[in-house]
Amino acid sequence: MLLGRLTSPHGVKGWLKVYSYTSPAEGIFDYPEWTLTLNGQRETRKLLEARPQGKALVVRLDGVDTRELAEQWAGADVSVAKSALPTLESGEFYWHQLEGLDVVTREGVRLGRIDHLFETGANDVLVVKPGTDSVDDRERLLPFLPDDVIVAVDLAAGEMTVDWDPTF
Repeated sequence: MLLGRLTSPHGVKGWLKVYSYTSPAEGIFDYPEWTLTLNGQRETRKLLEARPQGKALVVRLDGVDTRELAEQWAGADVSVAKSALPTLESGEFYWHQLEGLDVVTREGVRLGRIDHLFETGANDVLVVKPGTDSVDDRERLLPFLPDDVIVAVDLAAGEMTVDWDPTF
């Protein structure tokens, strides 16, 4: 599961700046073992230290103790095994679980498939792209509002039911 990216060295002792995709950003520090992927190379490293540094996040990883070694990992993706993610409460979902679901209205009209999500200040937004069996060829932005717009999520069936007018 992709959690972030190492961006650049920080200092001379092997620390790296990290851009976190987690919410809150410091949540990336909750995982003690990271898989780093860069240019086809994959290595697992233990997280030794982590802290906010001004507006950035910085980390020190096992085996990366010089600026030169840190430079070699700048740009690497940071991921963890899906099994390392915490179990969610009923009705809660990780974004990766929603991406790829077919979106259908209560009336059975197919709107498309969830391509990705993004955050706004008020709520998350689903980007629904049309497919060959969609009602039309429009991309739609649907607010992720459980019990309002989102009626049901069936991960096993790969489908999300929404209360949405297909003309919007």
